[in-house]
Amino acid sequence: MKIKPLADRVVVKMVEAEETTKSGIILTGAAKEKPQIAQVVEVGPGGNVDGNEVVMTVKIGDKVITSKYSGTEIKLDGEEYIIVRQSDILAIVE
Repeated sequence: MKIKPLADRVVVKMVEAEETTKSGIILTGAAKEKPQIAQVVEVGPGGNVDGNEVVMTVKIGDKVITSKYSGTEIKLDGEEYIIVRQSDILAIVE
């Protein structure tokens, strides 16, 4: 099955959080921060959203930073994805 987002929506897959700190301390599941870096999997077509013209600036394969608690989490074919609006993407990581 494939997800095709509508309007200004973007489907992302979160990149796993680090399990150890820079000083070598191993973090448990509860101590890990929710990851904010994600990989773009699918991009909607953009267009007219709420009376404003939206041009999509992200593309499939981009690594992005999203707002911490944004989007709708879904599970499809055993994989977890998040659907966010392009405006919830804060930056592209290069």
